[in-house]
Amino acid sequence: QVELEESGGGSVQAGESLTLSCAASPYTYATSCMGWFRQVPGREREGVAVISAGNIPYSHYAASVKGRFTISRDNAKDTVSLQMNSLKPEDTAMYYCAARGTGCNGRLPPADNFRAWGQGTQVTVSS
Repeated sequence: QVELEESGGGSVQAGESLTLSCAASPYTYATSCMGWFRQVPGREREGVAVISAGNIPYSHYAASVKGRFTISRDNAKDTVSLQMNSLKPEDTAMYYCAARGTGCNGRLPPADNFRAWGQGTQVTVSS
């Protein structure tokens, strides 16, 4: 049973935009902190953004994407999205959707705090 499935990756030029989407199983999604992470070969998985559950969710962003990326969730569809604007070559990575299973605890938790992961979607930004 697939819990998380990403879509929306691709290749763009610097300065352009992409939107990533993640479809979650209701059990995975309902009360969970949801996050986006990214990874390039040879480096650790990096937290990009997280969003809490609830009717008034809050979000946290990595400093490198703050002001350019926006995370959102649609509770009616059990989806989480990542709107990425003003993309830079250094944003090139495999992007993963993740579910923590519990709350975000007011911060951007590390990758090993998340219990469910999607298969990833590649984002490539050329200069």
